[in-house]
Amino acid sequence: MWTTIAQFTWIDIVDVLIVAFVFYQLLLMFKGTRALQMILGLALVYLASRVALKSGLLTVNWVLQNLLGVWFLLIIILFQPELRRTLATFGLRSHLLRAFARHEEAHMIDEIVRSTVSLAAKKIGAIIVLERETKLSEFVDSGVLLDARISRRLLESIFCTYSPLHDGAVVIQGGRVTAASCLLPLTLTTDISEELGTRHRAAIGLTEETDAIAIVVSEESGSVSLVEAGTINKGLDAQRLRRLLGEYFGPPRSGGSDGKSREVTAPSAVGG
Repeated sequence: MWTTIAQFTWIDIVDVLIVAFVFYQLLLMFKGTRALQMILGLALVYLASRVALKSGLLTVNWVLQNLLGVWFLLIIILFQPELRRTLATFGLRSHLLRAFARHEEAHMIDEIVRSTVSLAAKKIGAIIVLERETKLSEFVDSGVLLDARISRRLLESIFCTYSPLHDGAVVIQGGRVTAASCLLPLTLTTDISEELGTRHRAAIGLTEETDAIAIVVSEESGSVSLVEAGTINKGLDAQRLRRLLGEYFGPPRSGGSDGKSREVTAPSAVGG
């Protein structure tokens, strides 16, 4: 043992640090996804196979070693969407792909603004939730999974009155429409305007618990609101909504919710 330690050079240290860094980044990317549970199970099977080998249980070790290959294939087959989004997130962290990320972000904001303006003009109620740092997996699981590229036509179709998915919220993760008809928690705050309906209360409740952004279109008035950390920006037009989304999805902002909702009224409402 001491001989091995004595032969340990700075190259070996760099080697270990690189492997540790890669594993750490993989854990961060898979955190909050169902694939993480499968990966942990895979690690336990591997450890069990090593223990069986050391103990002389050759048959048990053979079974576990073959199970590792099957388990790895199951992860790839069952969790293709999660793995695709995870790898995409890892790629978008690099400097070479940041330009592409900015293009996708601009596309997402543009499609959301256009669909919101259209829904507001028709007085079709809607609530669109955009995930930021806090994972929204539990709310996604309460709805219908879609995993579709965001587009104006898709959002308008979802919130169409006769659509079976129009009740509930649409959740957007990583620039993709992950799920529709999702259930959100209603706020417990009592000091909010009586004019605000269920959609606004759900948007407040969600943003009090998470750092997500919620866009609400009122079915009664056709007005557009943006809710963040319990703060309501009401009566937004297309230009102001676009600017706010650009600000929120830029560099991280400091501060959080104080547990109370606040209202900010913009000077003009959304037009057709």
